[in-house]
Amino acid sequence: MIAAGAANKERFRVTMVHPCVGRTASMKKYIRTWKMQPLPVATIAGLLPKDIERRFYDDRLEKIPYDEPTDLVLISVETYTAKRAYQIASEYRRRGVPVVMGGFHATLCTDEVCRFADSVVVGEAEQTLPAVIDDYRHGTPKKLYHSENRPGLERVRPDRSVFQGKRYLPMGLVEFARGCRFKCDFCAIQSYFNATQAHRPIDAVLEEIQRVKRRGQMIFFVDDNICSDLEAAKDFMRALIPLKVRWVSQSSITAAWDEEALDLLKRSGCQGLLVGLESLDESSLRVMNKGFNLMKGGPVQAMENFRRHGLRIYGTFVFGYDGDTPETLERSVRFAKEQGLFIAAFNHITPFPGTPLYERLQEQGRLTYEHWWLDDRYRYNMVPFKPVGMSATELEEHCLEARKSFYSWSSIRQRAKSSVNRQSLFMLGNYLVINAMHQKDVEGRSGMPLGDETHRIELIEA
Repeated sequence: MIAAGAANKERFRVTMVHPCVGRTASMKKYIRTWKMQPLPVATIAGLLPKDIERRFYDDRLEKIPYDEPTDLVLISVETYTAKRAYQIASEYRRRGVPVVMGGFHATLCTDEVCRFADSVVVGEAEQTLPAVIDDYRHGTPKKLYHSENRPGLERVRPDRSVFQGKRYLPMGLVEFARGCRFKCDFCAIQSYFNATQAHRPIDAVLEEIQRVKRRGQMIFFVDDNICSDLEAAKDFMRALIPLKVRWVSQSSITAAWDEEALDLLKRSGCQGLLVGLESLDESSLRVMNKGFNLMKGGPVQAMENFRRHGLRIYGTFVFGYDGDTPETLERSVRFAKEQGLFIAAFNHITPFPGTPLYERLQEQGRLTYEHWWLDDRYRYNMVPFKPVGMSATELEEHCLEARKSFYSWSSIRQRAKSSVNRQSLFMLGNYLVINAMHQKDVEGRSGMPLGDETHRIELIEA
């Protein structure tokens, strides 16, 4: 379904769209904590040939002008945004505009995505996007474009000009490493990257940081696990020290057992890390392939090590494994409060397609919806499988109560007394603002449909 005359235009026009997760008919403003810059869009924009006319629309922030002339639409699809991506694609395709989709979901559910796109990019775009654009310019597109091997990241040069005029959270997003070498059974990252990690050249990242950083702004390294390869991470942190930036990122708990890494994290400007604590139950950790969380004194000692180096922790917990009970959740909330976690997430496990967790639940006949991300009955924060220790509804309610308890004003005041959270006025201010935002949003996402519920046009399949 190629736009008539697209190949003959002197200036080829490409429109990039970032889909929202979902939207109710009554929603006036989008969820504030979900308004970070979509860095993959800037990365794709940076890969486009210089003579391409490019536009970008963020479905969370603005209406998409479907009737605006364009020759090609690019959409990166995640499992949560798949339904909305297909709605957007159908709007363009019924106007005769071809749509190319890529991203995690396109790789993990290729056959499904092929139903709603003219072309699908499987794997990372650095290797295949030039061919995609060239083929469409000449009117000879393929249905599938495969990235056979993991590409080098030397060509990654995000073009943030596409973000101009859009109101995102005031945080600079930068990528150093992509992928993770651990094999957590619930994680789509390890499935997509086959438990590997690639790094951008350090000099290129440092140059990008110099362009991105603003006075008083935090840098967020969006790496899936910045400390997955500790030696590479240490080299990067040594290079960061002279820049004197404040930054946060995501890391496995293993960084807590390396004194040199902890020292370099602090000296390089790290203010905090998202750490997947996941569970305090040994049997659950073993099932999810995260037994390493119990090393050398386990989470208690790890939190002490992080605090000793002035590193704040965003702890994430997941529930719904067969050994979990209401007491499991209560124990995790007590731990999070007692350890003075900066913020925390208490969510039920979600079986993402392509993960060992999804395959196991599917084999056991425990999926409530075969493809929950497309089912009209599914709502955000619903449990799409049959737990063992409690009902699905009870699991949802216990997760909600855990969030309410952790983000209560009494808990916020208690955790503010932690020496690491009040170590600097800058971070104490961030602590209060971020916790207040999470308190306000503790129920905000629950019950939200996937896709735009006002969209009435039937999806167009290829």
